[in-house]
Amino acid sequence: MTHTTEGMRHDGDGRQPRGGSAHALASHHRSTEVRGVSEEADRTVAQLVTDMSDQVSRLIRDEMRLASEEMRSKGKRAGLGAGLAGAAGVIAFLGGATLVACVVLALALVLPAWASALIVGAALLAAASMLALVGRAQLKRATPPVPREAMSGLERDVETVKEGTRR
Repeated sequence: MTHTTEGMRHDGDGRQPRGGSAHALASHHRSTEVRGVSEEADRTVAQLVTDMSDQVSRLIRDEMRLASEEMRSKGKRAGLGAGLAGAAGVIAFLGGATLVACVVLALALVLPAWASALIVGAALLAAASMLALVGRAQLKRATPPVPREAMSGLERDVETVKEGTRR
């Protein structure tokens, strides 16, 4: 590390200064700057384009790495969330089954046990069939699973870009 103090150059290690006046140091600094500018000016357009291409490639790779890491992190969170949601579903199922048993036992106080189980089972099957019909109708409206609105928007964007390049 080199720095100047009162016109003298010092290596940051505490050794004696290596001579030179403030004027000489300023002159050296100016000549270095001019040399740096002339070195940049001497570069060809091809070299500059190559550098730009390399920098753009590096930028894209870095952005892809960043996106990949972000997706990995979000994937871990999504996996944890899905696992917890699955566990909640199992516990909810067991709770629902317990409530069904409770209804059967309550009806068994006024009816024979087999009759109360039959009535509760039939009611559950009727509810399941209604939900299945509504779900089937929703699935029919959702197929085919192609994002039509997004696709048409993308097609409009491509056409707009094509028209812009023709002008």
